[in-house]
Amino acid sequence: MLSELVKKVRDYPGLSRKQAISRFVDILKPVEDFGHTVLGFGDDAAAIKLGDEYILFASDGIWTQLHSDPQWAGYCSVLVNINDIYAMGGRPLALTNNVSFTSDEEGDSIARGIRIACEKFKVAMVAGHTHPDADNLSISVSIIGRAGNLITSSGCNEGDDLLIAIDLDGKRRGEFLNWDSTSHKTSEVAIGQLDCLVELAEKRMVTAGRDISNPGVLGTIGMLLETSGLGAAVDLDAIPAPENIPLDNWVLMYPGYGFTMTCKPEKSREVIRIFQERQIVAEIAGSITEDEKLRIRKGGEEEVLFDFEKDSITGLRG
Repeated sequence: MLSELVKKVRDYPGLSRKQAISRFVDILKPVEDFGHTVLGFGDDAAAIKLGDEYILFASDGIWTQLHSDPQWAGYCSVLVNINDIYAMGGRPLALTNNVSFTSDEEGDSIARGIRIACEKFKVAMVAGHTHPDADNLSISVSIIGRAGNLITSSGCNEGDDLLIAIDLDGKRRGEFLNWDSTSHKTSEVAIGQLDCLVELAEKRMVTAGRDISNPGVLGTIGMLLETSGLGAAVDLDAIPAPENIPLDNWVLMYPGYGFTMTCKPEKSREVIRIFQERQIVAEIAGSITEDEKLRIRKGGEEEVLFDFEKDSITGLRG
């Protein structure tokens, strides 16, 4: 039943832990802009205007659930940052890291994972800081990128199509809610697939977008809507999904390569074609509504997943 899925999504820690964002933003908002900030809190990356282009900044800490596999955690610390830059329509330039570990072996595993990802996506890791005598493992990575045109989280319009693009060529990573769609690909393929987002930004094909991250596909759609101050009706059967993963797991899973975006209906087919040319499955999964509610539908059932007049994910409401 959809009511059970609603509860599972709303209770999922990958989503519920986003509640803490608003507390920090409330304190830091006064120092968000001293004259150069174009986009700050609320997007996948911040944007600073520099001449004819934008400099993009993002930072991610790796969820403790991945710490049991330090090499994979190191790999993901790079991957999530790279996705944040491409989600904004940009290309990454360089990374830095801040890593804590409890043993040399653990530190070496993290570093190997970071190196593998940097080699995969051809992005330099240029500096960092280590805590070799820490009590707990911790991994944070920051990134800088550049863009000519931006894809933002706040550009949705009522009547836009809601599209979801996911690379289904992968497999579940152990027991994690992670779909590994990148580690087995060549650099040429992996970077070429991400360049879809740059093409969409340069051609101004989409009105808004986010990368699908730890909150899962439905949670990420919720964040997009919350930031835009709008709602959506989503057909669960239209979400690209592998055959061997149950829906209630798939909608919570980090897909490695996954983006949700909105566009004018007359542009949807062209957006889908751009992804399909790079072997990415993209589908129209719903439409944007004015009522600030995220509705999900399946088999004749409908439930409200979020009502942003009273619900909050990050608290960064449009």
